[in-house]
Amino acid sequence: GDLILALDGQSVQGLSLNDAVDRMRGPPNSHITLQIKREGVDKPIELSMTREIIKIQVVKDHLETGDIAYIRLTGFNEQTDSGLRKAFEQLRKQSGDHLHGLVLDLRNNPGGLLDQAVAVSDDFIDHGEIVSTRARNPDDSQRWDAKGGDMTAGLPMVVLINNGSASASEIVAGALQDHHRAVLMGTRSFG
Repeated sequence: GDLILALDGQSVQGLSLNDAVDRMRGPPNSHITLQIKREGVDKPIELSMTREIIKIQVVKDHLETGDIAYIRLTGFNEQTDSGLRKAFEQLRKQSGDHLHGLVLDLRNNPGGLLDQAVAVSDDFIDHGEIVSTRARNPDDSQRWDAKGGDMTAGLPMVVLINNGSASASEIVAGALQDHHRAVLMGTRSFG
């Protein structure tokens, strides 16, 4: 909920989002000062930061109550599907092969690569359409179908979404809901 007012003392008013992001980026170990407005705080807050290369861990996981697999996907990049499969296998082993359910957390997931959304959906759906596009010219329409095989062997599944769940995460949530593979919980997604 914070609003960025200035970067290194220069107002961001009139800048596009891309221009503001370009100004925030810089070489590792260089410094930047942000002036932000926070709801409920009268005066703007100044934050000094050191830039670094950020490595995003897109898959986070743990066991809940010893037998519920919890997997959070924070985005859809080249490693999402393989990371999801690896995390599920580790949690399955950790539980002694006695998992009773899966929570897939897609809250605040802004999306990413379409092929990864299709692959993640395919990990849980045996057959049928995952997502499709329809164009005026039928030759330009596309369809992605599940290739078969639910890696969880039908474990009960809940998908968590909120208004920060967008794009590829909406494709996954929608496909799992449409195939009656998972129950969606949370709030309306971004789109």
